[in-house]
Amino acid sequence: MSLHDAVQRLSKDAIKLARGSRVVGLGSGSTVSHIVREMSKLPGKESMEFVPTSLQIKIEAEKSSLQIADENMIPEIDIVFDGADQIDAKFNMIKGGGGALLREKILISAAKKVVIVADAAKFVQSFSRSVPIEVHPMGRSAVAMRLAKEGGQPVLRTLDKGYPFITENGNIILDTTFPSIPDPKKKEFELKIIPGVLEVGLFTRRADVYYKAKSDGSFDTITF
Repeated sequence: MSLHDAVQRLSKDAIKLARGSRVVGLGSGSTVSHIVREMSKLPGKESMEFVPTSLQIKIEAEKSSLQIADENMIPEIDIVFDGADQIDAKFNMIKGGGGALLREKILISAAKKVVIVADAAKFVQSFSRSVPIEVHPMGRSAVAMRLAKEGGQPVLRTLDKGYPFITENGNIILDTTFPSIPDPKKKEFELKIIPGVLEVGLFTRRADVYYKAKSDGSFDTITF
């Protein structure tokens, strides 16, 4: 048994939470891909519509014959499934490793129920990785200077050949390391008000359900 087995098993369990839902939000990443593939087997999927946050997941949903909803359905999302890059002891999250943080936060803020799926290594006592910050290209230098004044160390996210990573919204990402983040909600607000910052990869809404995949093939479920 392996972590991959755990993700497959918990995906089968997680999709049961979508029964009776009309509009389902789909986050990004490999764990969500597993959930999308399992969702294709769910009885009654024909009466459901799905809102993906990335082209990757949209293509996966289309392959699974899921009905893609118009983005105007976002205010009516019944449940959203998503992953996380890190989850701290108070269940705050860092997301945006795949670059879809803006769309993911829109979905999560609009959803009636939020389900997060992550492997056990993503659950930490306190954050120890950089925070993705989506920035309008015009604000690249100005925002980087402001982040440095806030005690951050911003690094422009680039692709393998050195080209800047561009989000599906046409923006750049500054992966920013902070010495510590004792109050994620306060830090999220402080970063969001910097002109040029479009979204911050600090997610402070507590999800309703967390699935923790373990390397021995099992998983834990944490419910609030």
